[in-house]
Amino acid sequence: MYRQRLTWTRAVRLADKYGTIGLRWVLALVGICFATAPYLYMTLQSLAPWREVNRRIIPTELTTRSYEWLLQGSATAVARPWLRGFGNSVLVTSISTVSMLVVAMLAGYALSRLRFRGREAIYKFILFQMFYPGIILLVPRFLIVRQLGLYNTYAGMIVPLAVNIWAIFMYVSFFKSINPAMLEAARIDGASEMQVLFRIVLPLSGSITAVIGLFLFMERWVELIWDLIVVQEYPMMTLNVMIATMSGPYASYPGPLYAASVILTIPIILVFLIFSKHFTQGFKFVLK
Repeated sequence: MYRQRLTWTRAVRLADKYGTIGLRWVLALVGICFATAPYLYMTLQSLAPWREVNRRIIPTELTTRSYEWLLQGSATAVARPWLRGFGNSVLVTSISTVSMLVVAMLAGYALSRLRFRGREAIYKFILFQMFYPGIILLVPRFLIVRQLGLYNTYAGMIVPLAVNIWAIFMYVSFFKSINPAMLEAARIDGASEMQVLFRIVLPLSGSITAVIGLFLFMERWVELIWDLIVVQEYPMMTLNVMIATMSGPYASYPGPLYAASVILTIPIILVFLIFSKHFTQGFKFVLK
């Protein structure tokens, strides 16, 4: 009798354990399906015959006509410089991401490890800017850019967005978690603050830098409002601005729109796959 009860109890525990694991797997799969379904649908529609776009979820055949029409144009629509727009997106996003990382890194180290008058006031002022929408700065920022002669230039898209408040906050939080005795020992050995930063602090912040860099890259890559305001000529437009301004013959054929959206999505996926290992490690700190 005792053995039967023990066996039954063990069976209940195993069922509860594996049932919980199974439920987690089911929920995870459902979440993955909801997350990837829009991208899968977008890709399939970009490869679908035009007569089936937005009419069939899974097309009966695959074709590259939307991509060809997008890049080569047609009798009713002149081809826009999509490849140049893609190059503009890569150029602007890469320079902007590096600029935001460098500025945030230096500011974060100064606000977390250097002692100077007004440090706390500066940090509180920076944090205060996280609580109001950045869109209210569009008009004054645009007026400054126009007065400086940066309208319709790469500098006009890059320089005004070279400072990211969230990145500074993340670096300040991470640098404060580093053992101060390690940094003090380096200073005693004669290392300057720049040597401490580049030889000790930065090697320790590789994972968190990957996380911050990935988020900054994604945020800048899909930036639309600012680029739409500061640039009005096709040779200077980024890819997302070209997609947002698709009209006329392009608006009548959604296939090329899906194709352009797929092209816009590819770099984000590649960057995530390349830095996924560092992203996982650095995200542990973000969740602390």
